[in-house]
Amino acid sequence: MFSVHGVSGVFIMLSCVLAQAFCQVATEANSRLYPTLGLVFRAFTTSSPKCGEASENASVVTHSQLKTMLSNRDIQLFDVRNPDEHQAGRILEAVNIPLGTLEESLQLSPELFQQKFEVKAPQKDDDNIVFHCVKGNRSLKALDIAHRLGFSRARHYKGGYTEWVEKEGK
Repeated sequence: MFSVHGVSGVFIMLSCVLAQAFCQVATEANSRLYPTLGLVFRAFTTSSPKCGEASENASVVTHSQLKTMLSNRDIQLFDVRNPDEHQAGRILEAVNIPLGTLEESLQLSPELFQQKFEVKAPQKDDDNIVFHCVKGNRSLKALDIAHRLGFSRARHYKGGYTEWVEKEGK
């Protein structure tokens, strides 16, 4: 017949399998009901070299790329720092849209956006949208917001204003 140890081993294995299946179902349900929470959960549970590194690298603009885009006038550069930071020092072509108002601003009609920021509204398929902040943290958050809203080709200047000043001496 069955030994007590054999039955308890089978019971433990079955419990583990059921628990794993339950977790997978719960995670899938949560990601459908709460997409943002699902993105956060995936970010913390992925086994990539660094959290979000692969997707972030594809969305990063380097200093030299930024300079080229600026000199070609082929850029929609948005500074997501606070207005006082923007006024204290800025990349001249940057339009200030503080991170706290970015989501609402990107959802404005093109007419209202142009009226409020005095520049043409970015379109969801534009590939020249770049966000920047001081060191790249807020611009990465801005990038996430933009991507969620459908601006899938938007990027961010990871070096931020700090790197810009170091390399440009301004």
